[in-house]
Amino acid sequence: MKREELVLLYQFHDAERLERLRAVLKALHIRVRVLKDEDHAEKIGFLLGLKGFHPAKEREEFTFPHEVMVLQNIRHKRLDAVLEAIKEAGIPKIQYKAVVTPFNTLWTLQRLCETMQKEHGAMMDGAAEGNA
Repeated sequence: MKREELVLLYQFHDAERLERLRAVLKALHIRVRVLKDEDHAEKIGFLLGLKGFHPAKEREEFTFPHEVMVLQNIRHKRLDAVLEAIKEAGIPKIQYKAVVTPFNTLWTLQRLCETMQKEHGAMMDGAAEGNA
């Protein structure tokens, strides 16, 4: 049985870009859920609609200025095909992308964003050292 593919989109404020991205994903038969700013406090599992997850009781302030794409049940060659389709549609690169794992379903969206930002910073630092 094939598992349903789902993409969560967070911080996409450019309406035209969002609609273009949604159109590409729809053409690939991938369900899309656009998240609200306040969804940062929710666990990934809750945002995906997984059983056993409940809404967050508390919300603290959080600002994350980058677009985030979280992909569920999209891996390997399919992931490559999805990213290529987005590129071919002329949609500028989405810097922060994550694939759902059993571990990060337990994280809040905020924690996932912060972790990706740290990893991205470490990769950029490593690339800068390699060019030095």
